[in-house]
Amino acid sequence: MNDLLASLAQWAIDIVYSFGYVGVGVLIGLVHLHVLPVPTQLILGLAGFLVGQGQFSLIPVLVAAAAGAVVASLVLYTLGLWIGEENLRRCVIRVERFKLVFESDLDKASKAFERHGGKAIMLGHLVPGVGALISIPAGIKRMPLLRRFVPYTILGSTLWNIAFVALGLVLGAQWAVVKQYTSIIEYVLIASMAGAILWFLKHRWKGHK
Repeated sequence: MNDLLASLAQWAIDIVYSFGYVGVGVLIGLVHLHVLPVPTQLILGLAGFLVGQGQFSLIPVLVAAAAGAVVASLVLYTLGLWIGEENLRRCVIRVERFKLVFESDLDKASKAFERHGGKAIMLGHLVPGVGALISIPAGIKRMPLLRRFVPYTILGSTLWNIAFVALGLVLGAQWAVVKQYTSIIEYVLIASMAGAILWFLKHRWKGHK
């Protein structure tokens, strides 16, 4: 399995070297769609290194990476539109007997997303493992595309892209260690989410005894 991932990572690196900015955009889009199991940090770190070497320019790299993220986000937004809130609500009603999630929870989440949806889109792109997946609930809620969804997607993805392109630029030939920096963040986030889920389940079960 590790050999396969290493081969995919090398393939992604070759694509960037061979196709330049277009390769960066396509790879970022595929990663956001979870089609390619290679971290965006690796691609962005390499792009930053190539900027430092004078082979790439910073602005076109950021534009290409943002374009890839936006296209992938629009695909997932469309998936959310296809699922629809009514289908999601029917699924929630079916699993209410397990006392893990209730229709009232969906109502609260829906209202919260209506109030803070733009911020959620932006922050989602800054969380490892979430990224463009935040676009699915945006599609379910039919968030206005041009007024909110696309601008917040561009903002969130650009902040993420700048951070790791800059790291690749600073680290130079050691750009591949960029992934190690985010591993620590990922572990902390996973532990935090696991703790929050356990806390939620404990109080949910206590409340329904």
